[in-house]
Amino acid sequence: MGAIKTTQKPASHLAICNHPRRKMKVFTNRFVVSQLVIIHEESEDGSAMPDLAMPVRTVKTAVDNLVKVGYDTVNSSNDQILKQDMPPALKRVEESSLFLLDASQLLKADPYSGPARKKLIEGSRGILQGTSALLLAFDESEVRKIIRVCKSVLEYLAITEVVDRMQDLVTFVKNLSPGLTQMTKSVDSREKELTHQVHRDMLIRSLEEVKILTPMLISGIKVYITARENNQGWVEAQNTRDYTVRKMADEIHEIIRVLQLTTYDEDEWDADDITVMKKCQNTIEGKMKSANDWLLEPAALVGSLGDKALRQIIEDSRKIADRCTNPADRDTILRSASDVESMVNALSELRTQGKGSSPQAMSLARGIQEKLKELQGQTAQAIANTEHSGFRRPAPTVDGKVEQAQQWLANPNFDDKGLGESATRMVIQEGHKVANCCTGPQRQELLRLCDETEILTNQLADLCNKGMGSSPQAKALARNLTEKLASLKAKIQDALVSQVAEDFIDTTTPLKQLSEAAVAPLNTPGREQNFEAKAHQFSDLAARLTDTANSVATAGGCPNKQTVETILKTSNEVKDLTPQVVNAARVVFANPDNAAAIEHFDNLKARWAENMDKLRGLMDEAVDSRALINAQEEGILRDTERIEDGIRVQDSPQIAQGASNIARRAGRVHQVAEMEALNSEDPMFVDRLNQASQKLEATIAPEVQAAKAVAMNPADAAAAAKWRKENQALIEAVGDVKNAIAAEPRGNYYEDRYPPPPDMSQLHISVLSYSNYHFGIFGTGHTT
Repeated sequence: MGAIKTTQKPASHLAICNHPRRKMKVFTNRFVVSQLVIIHEESEDGSAMPDLAMPVRTVKTAVDNLVKVGYDTVNSSNDQILKQDMPPALKRVEESSLFLLDASQLLKADPYSGPARKKLIEGSRGILQGTSALLLAFDESEVRKIIRVCKSVLEYLAITEVVDRMQDLVTFVKNLSPGLTQMTKSVDSREKELTHQVHRDMLIRSLEEVKILTPMLISGIKVYITARENNQGWVEAQNTRDYTVRKMADEIHEIIRVLQLTTYDEDEWDADDITVMKKCQNTIEGKMKSANDWLLEPAALVGSLGDKALRQIIEDSRKIADRCTNPADRDTILRSASDVESMVNALSELRTQGKGSSPQAMSLARGIQEKLKELQGQTAQAIANTEHSGFRRPAPTVDGKVEQAQQWLANPNFDDKGLGESATRMVIQEGHKVANCCTGPQRQELLRLCDETEILTNQLADLCNKGMGSSPQAKALARNLTEKLASLKAKIQDALVSQVAEDFIDTTTPLKQLSEAAVAPLNTPGREQNFEAKAHQFSDLAARLTDTANSVATAGGCPNKQTVETILKTSNEVKDLTPQVVNAARVVFANPDNAAAIEHFDNLKARWAENMDKLRGLMDEAVDSRALINAQEEGILRDTERIEDGIRVQDSPQIAQGASNIARRAGRVHQVAEMEALNSEDPMFVDRLNQASQKLEATIAPEVQAAKAVAMNPADAAAAAKWRKENQALIEAVGDVKNAIAAEPRGNYYEDRYPPPPDMSQLHISVLSYSNYHFGIFGTGHTT
């Protein structure tokens, strides 16, 4: 009754309830009102109502105190929207408490009074809804305060481009710091009061980003100033400075966006289009009254709840348009939404200027009401048309597409509007994309499967188009295609595991080499060519890693939505940072003695490395651990063969490179093992895995030292024999880790605590007659 969807828990932090006694009165008020409703429901069988004088007096006292504090808050506030939104809620609570008084008096005179019961329910509902509206109005006001602080920081960030002297930088930092400090405290305090964990995580992440970016911004401006003074690398320094400003602004805008969120639908990521559209339509219907009330009130303020409801309607109508199967429906809704938005913006401008009662504003308000009604009808019709069409879009992941394809293949004759065929072809496209990143037999096998799957798809689609989807030939093709599709999906995921194992084996060396090239002395021969080569290698590595990560997110089979979204977000972050790291390196390259440039470069390097470490951890989380360790084991065996070849031809660099790869691969296996142990709740499994992991860790350094001795003198047979011994110990240790993970009793943790249901196949229930039940089981008796 009176429930509202909010992200916030308003009563936990509002000034109106901050005093412990006042807060207790609000909750006492709600509790007692709830008890009145329960009493009414328990008396609906026709029995007399008890004397409610005492609980009603308790509610009336609490309401009087709440109303007094509410009006005091309104009178002392400078927030005009609060002054407009809160009094109606206070009035409703006050009037509803009078309903309760009337109900208690009527029930005292007649415990069976029907009108009294009706007043009891109306009063209770009014108090609960009014209190919620009251707290929400104040909560919105608190949010607006934080947003104003955020916007003041944004406005100050905009003057960064005119800071071109050190004196200006000192002033800039001095003026920016208080605003940032206030914003940080306000957002941090707000985050702790939110009830939705997703929103909390969003705010925490964005706030942390701002904290990290702040010193980067200051050092970036410092580098730009010094580079401009020296006329060396100032264009790159300006690009890096502007990037940092943009990233900070983006994160603050994200904070503002999240602060204003009131709902979050975790299922929308992969929900059916019709489900999403209907949810949006329900939201539109729920917001329509508030929007119309705002339009009818010439003095209503811009930014109030009614204004927000109106803009929410526009946003949800566009969400519906995005999922329309009929392009005409989509275009109609988008056109109407744009018209409404333009009219609302014009009306808002007039009201901001104090011209809300002007003929132009009144005409606009009436026009918006008519347009809103049209828009509501258009969205309802579009949903009906989409539902009638039966069309659905392919799923966002390969797993989802394969599932849609299998539904088609189970009954090829069924008209699914081409969804199954489209999903199948998209899986084939993903296979080609992954194959392009592979080499050797794995690439050939993947391409072969893609071609065979495509041929079968073409044949089956041709039969279906001819109306022969139920023919024996079509059913045989469907069975064959089902098997091929499953094989293709498995091969795609195997290839991605191999790609992760290869690409993420070394994420740091190219960055180290770029750093060394940037600080090389000015008179170093080939300095510029070496720097350009290292910058190119670093950029290529980053591009390859982010491409692999994106492929794992969409085709790797990870079922966790949050992991997939974080992979894509982190991958984009790395992609954005990469050119900035190169820019900062160029500034250092042009000014190798500039301490500010080196400091800024170090900050960006650390930022890039941090995101890359995060991305690597996400890869380990997204792919199957056993398959990843198996791929690393195979890689170690390949590198072992390369070292043996290097020993035979006495190629020291080949030996050193192979040994480095083996050490890195063993380190990756150790990381995966640690992650598995951390995520397991089986103490025996964790103990066994930790022992195997520690044994592996102890073999890495001896293998590297032995390989180094061989690289220094490939002809030394004793050194080679020692390396073979240490390398074999490492290989065996990797095998032990693989076996430990393979022996994990997955699912046993829950099965031990929640045993499976009994075998129902042997269950037999005897059907007893009523007389047998009545007399035979309970002995003698008689029926009435």
